[in-house]
Amino acid sequence: MILAVFTASLLATIAGVVLLIPRLHRAGITGRDMHKFSKPPVAEMGGLAIVAGTGVGISTALAMMSFFHVFLHADTVLLLAAMVTILLTALIGIIDDLLGMRQSVKAFLPAVAALPLVAMRAGHTSLLIPFVGQINFWIFYPLFLIPAGVMVAANAVNMLAGFNGMEVGMGLIAMGSLAVIAAMIHEITALIILLSGAGALLGALFFNWYPAKIMVGDVGTLSIGALIATAVIVGNFETAGVIVIIPYAIDFLFKAMHGFPKSFGKLQADGKLHCPANRPVGFCQFIMKITGGIKERSLTLTLMAVEAVFGGLAIVLYVWR
Repeated sequence: MILAVFTASLLATIAGVVLLIPRLHRAGITGRDMHKFSKPPVAEMGGLAIVAGTGVGISTALAMMSFFHVFLHADTVLLLAAMVTILLTALIGIIDDLLGMRQSVKAFLPAVAALPLVAMRAGHTSLLIPFVGQINFWIFYPLFLIPAGVMVAANAVNMLAGFNGMEVGMGLIAMGSLAVIAAMIHEITALIILLSGAGALLGALFFNWYPAKIMVGDVGTLSIGALIATAVIVGNFETAGVIVIIPYAIDFLFKAMHGFPKSFGKLQADGKLHCPANRPVGFCQFIMKITGGIKERSLTLTLMAVEAVFGGLAIVLYVWR
């Protein structure tokens, strides 16, 4: 029955992307694909289909709970709170994609989007910290850690972006890994959220893969991060969430050391992306530097492999704990 949630999300996202691509082009909502010689215009804001597909997946689960009395251990209120948080984060991305906003404002607003989770006191105040043990954060967990978690995850995914298939592919692996953990520990509410998100990402990946027919935009990247954070908070396996975010944290540290510059690659005649400066200012540029140049598709596959390693580590941690 749980696969119906994944399937509904997958099919809804595919339909959404197919409908969006021509309409976005007609509306002029496009961006230049900076890592192609011709820099062709590509439809932006494909994340709208991801958010819609995720909503369809969660709604399917809610309908099955109401009409067929399945997923008895899932929490209806938390599912609705999670959906509202994801939708509010998507709204932030929509405003930024269409109108633009200051980076500092955009970075903070996902914390506001987490208010439905705060209001419902989602998750447990006690966290298992590796090598430390169980720590109870009491009232500070809902008031500070939940907003901080959504804000950090949304911004981390938003920063490690800009290459065909990367945001969607890495997000799919992260959510797939976390879904395995949610199934292992019988956190059905989190599993529904993760399978809804994974189905949506798989549906978008075909169109976002090299050469991309649609880009997800900030509405997509921010929502992917919010999905990951929301699921691990609701499922109370935040440690796993921290582990799968590590590749994004590495990119953040690279960019923080250089004042958060743009970190595009330089496309050379050999068809490979090269680091345009002596010192890489992002994780992707670091990979370009150590490989002596890498094709965009290979760069995406490399980052997905790195994410798979950390996703595997998170699973192993929960198997052995």
